[in-house]
Amino acid sequence: MSKPKTVEVSLDLPQGVFSALRQDPASFVGEMRLAAAVKWYEMHEISQAKAAEIAGLSRSEFLSTLARFSVSPFQYDADEIVAEVEGE
Repeated sequence: MSKPKTVEVSLDLPQGVFSALRQDPASFVGEMRLAAAVKWYEMHEISQAKAAEIAGLSRSEFLSTLARFSVSPFQYDADEIVAEVEGE
């Protein structure tokens, strides 16, 4: 299986953000990718699989990480679950 194509994105940030978060630039970028993936998943913008890909994690690792952000891995509300079960 070939490696997916990537695009490099550059972002200028004040140097102080790294010390404020007690992270080096590489760790900060990883955390930013994860936070974006979790938020987009929470907003129903992307699937679990796509969120995991953005975060650079396996799907199971991504699902485990959701608890750290207090985000449910289940993206259905009660009405949607009932409708699904009833076949609507």
